[in-house]
Amino acid sequence: MIISIAKNFSDVPAGRYYADGEWTGQKFREEVLVPALKKADKKNPVIVDINGAEGYGSSFLEEAFGGLIREEGHTKDRIKEILEIKANDTYDIYKQIILDYIKKA
Repeated sequence: MIISIAKNFSDVPAGRYYADGEWTGQKFREEVLVPALKKADKKNPVIVDINGAEGYGSSFLEEAFGGLIREEGHTKDRIKEILEIKANDTYDIYKQIILDYIKKA
């Protein structure tokens, strides 16, 4: 399954919690990412395409991806098996930040 944040969620994702706005990290994690991950396995990972958004704030990325470990109870090893981040050169810095948040969670 491929999820494009810009196309399937918002091209202007921002904020950490629901109270911070309409397109927050918490909303993306709880309403888009977690349901997709429930159907994923090693052979059928969830691919999150981060290309195309206007940018990403640290609060959005940490809540959406670090929250998988902290809030949803996934292990880092499990996330490595079932989640891939797709990024072109322009968005590669965000990919590295996401992987760092998962690592530190």
